[in-house]
Amino acid sequence: MKRRLALAACLCLLGCADDPEEGAPASGLAFADTDADADADAGREPARREFVLDYRATVPVPEGTSTLDLWVPVPEDDESQEVELASLRAPGEVELRDEPEFGSRVMHLRLDSPREPVEIGYRVRVLRREALRRPGAAAASTGGLTKHDPEIARWLEPDVRVPLDGRIRSLSAQVTEGAATDLDKARAIYDYVVETMEYSKEGIGWGEGDIYWACDAKRGNCTDFHALFTGLARAAGIPAKFAIGFPIPAERGEGEIAGYHCWSEFWLDGHGWVPVDASEATKNPDKREYFFGAHDENRVELTEGRDLVLSPAQQGEPLNYFVYPYAEADGRPVEGIERTFRYRDLDGAHEAG
Repeated sequence: MKRRLALAACLCLLGCADDPEEGAPASGLAFADTDADADADAGREPARREFVLDYRATVPVPEGTSTLDLWVPVPEDDESQEVELASLRAPGEVELRDEPEFGSRVMHLRLDSPREPVEIGYRVRVLRREALRRPGAAAASTGGLTKHDPEIARWLEPDVRVPLDGRIRSLSAQVTEGAATDLDKARAIYDYVVETMEYSKEGIGWGEGDIYWACDAKRGNCTDFHALFTGLARAAGIPAKFAIGFPIPAERGEGEIAGYHCWSEFWLDGHGWVPVDASEATKNPDKREYFFGAHDENRVELTEGRDLVLSPAQQGEPLNYFVYPYAEADGRPVEGIERTFRYRDLDGAHEAG
């Protein structure tokens, strides 16, 4: 379960200064190291990065709106990141809630009879740690879930765009044929995704995280890559997560973040969650070994899961995934939300505000 973001007791309108769209060392699980990357990782501290994330949105208000509801994802603490709220900008009182199924943090604002575009945003200071949980030969499981973790079973279930039907189960069985352990199966699935998929944003159809699209088109972005990975893993009996957030450019400094990034983790009984990033491995073939068992520090996670019902529940359909702001005017989704995301690295001597 995620640890909660520390916030001020009252999340009301704060007078924030305006700025102009994947701590201590990580306490990750210990795995045996078997490949060259694992040997290189052995004995070194996980890389760390401290930065400010500025999340801003401007929501248009349809004429005649009686009630506007706005939901914004908020990053929070977990094993790989520590998050501190520096400032909040909103035209009224906001509340911080948990998305009911996966527990991700959601900021909600409700306005009566708004007439002007609504500006909302926050600035957080993030300490992100490289996740090094590289599995080795000692991490071979032949099945069975850790009974004390009630959340694990959900990550074996299908999503709307990641069904577990006969076609997907058959493909998973083909990909993992001859693999005796969960680790072997997960590696076979990872290799299949990296070798089969092309990272491409050409045309239409990509970006929905549709496993059928990935199977047929064999191209797409990170959502399509990790829909295929999670679906095939779940079909093989391996719990697999979907997580989404922002990539932070590797070059230190500051600038705009163009869009989101997503990634996966799979569960090994007795060892825990193992990070993978198949799309980054495809874009960076020299890091193929690295991204099976590691996530770099150049990212921040906002939410987990698919088919999300927010809190309070939206009147529209469940969200395919949640990284951008979502709004409803009298229960109808609002289009044309403008959004800007920026980062600024910290050197330890500067504060976030």
